[in-house]
Amino acid sequence: MDYLRVSVTDCCNLRCVYCMPSRQAGQQSRESLLSSDEIIRVCGIFADLGIVKIKITGGEPLVRPGIAGLIRDIASIPGICKVTMTTNGLLLGRFLDEAPFPSLGGINISLDALDENRYRLMTRQEGVKPVDIITLADRLLEKHVPVKINCVPVRGFNEDEIPALAALAKDKYINVRFIELMPLGSGGSLQFVPGNEIAAILEKTFGKLEPYSGALGNGPAVYYSLSGFTGKIGFINPVSHGFCETCNRLRLTPSGFLKLCLSTGSGLDIRKLLRSGISDDELKKAIIETVAKKPHYHTLSGIYGAAPKAGQHSKGMYKIGG
Repeated sequence: MDYLRVSVTDCCNLRCVYCMPSRQAGQQSRESLLSSDEIIRVCGIFADLGIVKIKITGGEPLVRPGIAGLIRDIASIPGICKVTMTTNGLLLGRFLDEAPFPSLGGINISLDALDENRYRLMTRQEGVKPVDIITLADRLLEKHVPVKINCVPVRGFNEDEIPALAALAKDKYINVRFIELMPLGSGGSLQFVPGNEIAAILEKTFGKLEPYSGALGNGPAVYYSLSGFTGKIGFINPVSHGFCETCNRLRLTPSGFLKLCLSTGSGLDIRKLLRSGISDDELKKAIIETVAKKPHYHTLSGIYGAAPKAGQHSKGMYKIGG
């Protein structure tokens, strides 16, 4: 385990169909969330235990006040080699004015459609022009911040957007990744598009996908090159193929619960321990004992390649730092 995903909020300014309920969900109180000082302390403890890469997630992390300073402080922890963030991009313009460069090692932008109507259908958000998000991505590239675009294809919603999104990697140093929909929360009632089907769509449009062996990130994405493309195309297929045997990640929810796997409820209530006055050494021991119980396989589909079971997992991604 060398990679920790830290969710800093369960709030989001979008209502994506596979992640959030259509109406505003009950947000956790400020007191129930880890404070910035608590997050920094926990990240320092994990760094002592061998974590070297941290991903800041949400909800939407840019809605949390002081996020730029928090990233800067985490990046300064001895042993932490890389801090990255995932965002929907809507608040990137404001963030860029105070962004902690060069502390930020990369940004993943969630973007499921380029067509405005499709984007509205996916996000339940009016008035957003996806092209504006791409413009902000260009600004990141100008500052030499690596950019990845994450797309979750959902049957009946955005399959037709797959080639257009992949084409963002043609003339820019952007890596575009396609992530299979996981049956969590709202996603449990939707139908995922298997990675091999997405690959077939891309090969029909652009030609053969050639395996790429270079390292482009912290996690499980498998990357390919396309002839004439500047960036790479990535696939994250947790449902149809899975990568549990090489999983290197842990997750810290906004309320300070250490999750061992997205598909299980097992873990450790770190917030409770922090606020009980636990010492760093005692917390390290509790973390080690908990991580030893990390499951060998997820339960998203039972067996890799099997169709996800609707409603199998009730917690939405925004609650658990997806």
